[in-house]
Amino acid sequence: MSIDPMKYRQVLGHFPTGVTVVTGALDGTPIGFTIGSFTSVSLDPPLVGFLPMVSSDRWQRIREAGAFCVNVLAREHDDLCWRFSKTSIDDPFEGVGWSPSPVTGSPILDGAIAWMDCTIDQVVDAGDHHFVMGLIVDFEHAHPDSDPQPLLFFRGQLGEFSAH
Repeated sequence: MSIDPMKYRQVLGHFPTGVTVVTGALDGTPIGFTIGSFTSVSLDPPLVGFLPMVSSDRWQRIREAGAFCVNVLAREHDDLCWRFSKTSIDDPFEGVGWSPSPVTGSPILDGAIAWMDCTIDQVVDAGDHHFVMGLIVDFEHAHPDSDPQPLLFFRGQLGEFSAH
C-alpha cells in the first residue's frame, strides 16, 4: 500500500508536539538539531526517545559521541527552533548561549524549560528514521514559580500552550 506523503504530513500535523533541540558534543564541538518527535519511554530504567532521520549528518555525529541532551524549548524560542532545524546553517550554536551538561558535557541551551542528559541506550531502525532511546543520567526543569511555557508545533506552525 502506498500513501500520499503530503497527506501523511498534513494528517500527522494535526497532532501537536512540543519542540526540543537535541544536542551533543563530539571532540569538543557542539552539535544540535530540532526534534518534535520526542517522548518518554520508561520510568524504570529512565528512558526517553526521539526519531531523527537516518540521513541526518548531525544525528550521525551525536551517535558517534554516544550521548545527548534533550532541551525543551520555551515559547519565546521560535528562533532556536528554526535555527537548529536548518541544515543550511553550518554552526547553529553561533551566538547561542549554552553550558555543558554535568555528566556527558552535551550542551544545555540557555532558557530551556527542561533538559535531560542521556547516554545512548539503543538505536532501532524505523523506516527512514531511527528510534533512539537514551538513558537519563541527569535532568532538571525550570522552577514552577518562573511559569515556564513550552513552544508547541501544530499544523506546520509554532505556538504556545493555553490552560483551560
